[in-house]
Amino acid sequence: MVNYCVRNHCVVKQYDEPMADPRWLTPDEQEAWLALAALTIRLPALLDSQLQHDDGLGLVEYLTLAMLSESTERTLPQATLARLTATPAPRMSRTLGRLEARGLVERAADPDDRRAVLARLTDDGLAAVVAAAPGHVSQVRAAVFDRLDAAQVDQLRDIARALTATGCAASEGCTDAADFAPRPTTR
Repeated sequence: MVNYCVRNHCVVKQYDEPMADPRWLTPDEQEAWLALAALTIRLPALLDSQLQHDDGLGLVEYLTLAMLSESTERTLPQATLARLTATPAPRMSRTLGRLEARGLVERAADPDDRRAVLARLTDDGLAAVVAAAPGHVSQVRAAVFDRLDAAQVDQLRDIARALTATGCAASEGCTDAADFAPRPTTR
């Protein structure tokens, strides 16, 4: 049985084997962790709210459309979309179902792998992501990049990559979201 207390909240847990004492966070680590926890809750909610209000899309729906718009032939395997949007496979399936019902994507069996499902962005889906992109980018810029200098942007990228690295190599079929970063466009 293990007893421990954190900030006057005590927990008693029973384990079959004795547990090593946890490596408690230092005050600096705890401060960083709480800031990160707040960010991971507030930022997605802020971005989702803007997209819902302005375009009737959730954040994962927008990211799904954006990833498809930047891919070859506007088509990706459903599993790849799940990886690129950091979305569990069942949630991606439901997301694609909602987008498909709205005529923004089409799904079909992969002719090269019957177990895989391909998602393809329709013309209406492309129009939706093109319409949503300016407002989304403005919100991202206001919430993130306008508050950082160039060095902090570099640090943010490096930290985010370190925290989201899966250890999965490209030779194993993994794809980095950076491969699908929007390309400069001319209008």
